[in-house]
Amino acid sequence: MTQPMIHSEHDADGVCLRISGEMLTKSLASVEQAFASAQPQGGNVTFDLSQVEALDTGGAWLVADLARRNRAVGAEVRFEGLSPAQSALLDTVAKNIPDDSGIEAEHRSFVDWVASVGQGTAGAWKDTLSMLGFLGLTLHRLARTIIMPWRLRQAALVSQMEETGFRAIPIVALMGFLIGVVLAFQGATQLKQFGAEIFVVELISISVLRELGILLTAIIVAGRSGSAFTASIGSMKVQEEIDAMRTLGLDPIEVLVIPRVVALLIMLPILGFIADMAALIGGGLMSWIDLGISPGMFVTRLKESTGIWHFAIGMIKAPFFAVVIGVIACWQAMQVKGSAQSVGQRTTASVVQSIFMVIALDALFSIFFSVLEV
Repeated sequence: MTQPMIHSEHDADGVCLRISGEMLTKSLASVEQAFASAQPQGGNVTFDLSQVEALDTGGAWLVADLARRNRAVGAEVRFEGLSPAQSALLDTVAKNIPDDSGIEAEHRSFVDWVASVGQGTAGAWKDTLSMLGFLGLTLHRLARTIIMPWRLRQAALVSQMEETGFRAIPIVALMGFLIGVVLAFQGATQLKQFGAEIFVVELISISVLRELGILLTAIIVAGRSGSAFTASIGSMKVQEEIDAMRTLGLDPIEVLVIPRVVALLIMLPILGFIADMAALIGGGLMSWIDLGISPGMFVTRLKESTGIWHFAIGMIKAPFFAVVIGVIACWQAMQVKGSAQSVGQRTTASVVQSIFMVIALDALFSIFFSVLEV
């Protein structure tokens, strides 16, 4: 094997770079530094490759990159001694070398900033319209499934219920228990100052049943199950499995999205109920330890002072949270652009957007029920 070499010669026409040997990837280590340190020349630069015995993509990249750097300083670059195959390979590699001419865009003007804000706003508006369209499509398929329930894939539904619901019970129950303990401890600390320790029962029950129980459950589900939805469907998008489904006449919304959304619609209220009960147990236990409120007194006070409507408000929110989490997660998955990096970015965006929308929707519900005075 002949080692690759590069020689620079000056003549009347300018600079001649003579390249020889086998310009193959496995043997480029000996000449790579020479190519990298070669200074670009002005005027006429001739690349003489008549003594090149073999050329592959790695060698062509070194030659094309050096030629590009010479052109960048205004040189006229010519190639000599190339075979047709080598010339075609060099042209292909040269066309695919990234152009780094826009890197020096650090000093941006106010106009550039306004333009970037405008582009971001336009992009956000397009994404919003796309997501609303996807929501409408999902609701249409969901309505059709309700009318024709035999179209629902039961095996997929049961699998998603297990994944999003039953396997999430331990973390949801632990979260609810700890929230109840924290509320009882913090509430007791403040209420002791006024001798109103008994009102810690109302503090725990109303805040958990009405707001915190279902809200924190939805946030956990968004981070746990929503990210799983985006990652799994996004991976299918990368591997072109969704395109294959369409080729086979299958509807990806009906096959992939509907079972996940229905599973969330069924399991999120159940998880919210479990979180509520765990929080009441944690709060009652902490009240017994810190305030001396016995479990019997806690339950009696809970029945007398906490109406069923507080629990109903939390359960009313659950289906809406489920639809928001499922639709955002699946929509983000459908936006994946064929790379593992895109899957990761869309999974992160899915979790962030789902949590934001759940909190925003909870705020709207709070305002709505406050106006109704319930």
